[in-house]
Amino acid sequence: MNPNIQRLHSYPFEKLSKLFAGIEPQNAAQHIALSIGEPKHAPPQFVLDELVQNLPSIAKYPLTKGSEGLREAICRWLVRRFDLQNTTIDAGKHIIPVNGTREALFAFAQAVVDPTENPLILAPNPFYQIYEGAALLAGAEIQYLNTTRENDFLPDLDQVDEKTWQRCQLMYICTPGNPTGKVFSESYLEKLLDLAEKYDFILASDECYSEIYPDENNPPPGLLQVAAKTGRDKFERCVVFHSLSKRSNLPGLRSGFVAGDEKILSQFLRYRTYHGCAMSMPFQAASIAAWDDETHVKNNRAVYRSKFDAVLNILKSVLDVQQPDASFYLWPRTPINDQDFARRLYEQQNLTVLPGSYLSRESHGINAGENHIRIALVAEMDNCLDAANRIKQFIKTL
Repeated sequence: MNPNIQRLHSYPFEKLSKLFAGIEPQNAAQHIALSIGEPKHAPPQFVLDELVQNLPSIAKYPLTKGSEGLREAICRWLVRRFDLQNTTIDAGKHIIPVNGTREALFAFAQAVVDPTENPLILAPNPFYQIYEGAALLAGAEIQYLNTTRENDFLPDLDQVDEKTWQRCQLMYICTPGNPTGKVFSESYLEKLLDLAEKYDFILASDECYSEIYPDENNPPPGLLQVAAKTGRDKFERCVVFHSLSKRSNLPGLRSGFVAGDEKILSQFLRYRTYHGCAMSMPFQAASIAAWDDETHVKNNRAVYRSKFDAVLNILKSVLDVQQPDASFYLWPRTPINDQDFARRLYEQQNLTVLPGSYLSRESHGINAGENHIRIALVAEMDNCLDAANRIKQFIKTL
């Protein structure tokens, strides 16, 4: 067996199951799960129709690089969304469809890390655990950069010394952040681009929450957008990851893409031809329809906006919680230990949230997620309101 498998930590939801083991909730009301970031809004019907209409194409082997039609649809979306130029982003050179960002974020490290060079990967802390698993199974060391209120939930670049930057081969970033919802500003992304250029490492930007934001006139910037604005129109050392799971309420479609540096992606595509991870043709057809439509995405944002307003109106009087820059998570501080909070909340109210410490590691003397919980506002409005009132009732008992 690969010895690095033994280095993998239990996934957060495995820890949550152990935390709740043996507990029989006292509240007989329906269980509400706000622990998992799985959208519960209805998927767009026109996308489902496209999927059904294209089922006969399941008889064909799909290409690893995806159909030309899908890559062109993704290219059109990138141009519209991130103010890119058709002459800058090329559907044949800069884009690879993938089976969801989770698969791609993991595979990417396996392809780009050079294990002979004592590799180091940097990642935010708290973080999406795939970054850690990808690093460890690539044979790399991972170093965590704390994101706390004290540093405005941005990876603290001042924690990183010269030798660490020199050793870094890959840096994962997440904007909007999971779980904090923090959006990286254009100036911060430019600083990261400068560092990547100076020390010659790759930036892997997980942007799968980029389409859930509160202000229609202020969408989160993306790494490719800032790269192009700063004259890096070949996207050197830049790769972004996007998904239809959150944007279009299609988590089961497992459809996303990577885009960026042509040289890096050509080698990643070579890796993927052996990986055996081509997206099926019906899923590609459905994805084209989803990427080409923005109306359902705007409607989706409006629903999340309403839920945030309603839930925060209930919770702000009892919990230290703020509206995030973007994403569908709340990241409040807890008045007691986060694991105790989650366990007792489940026991008393039949409601699950995720302890923040499960999303973090000890780094620079702290666990940056400790005494926080992640609340995913993915359920329908009625369930979110019910959950907020249960949380408020629970906190009053503390």
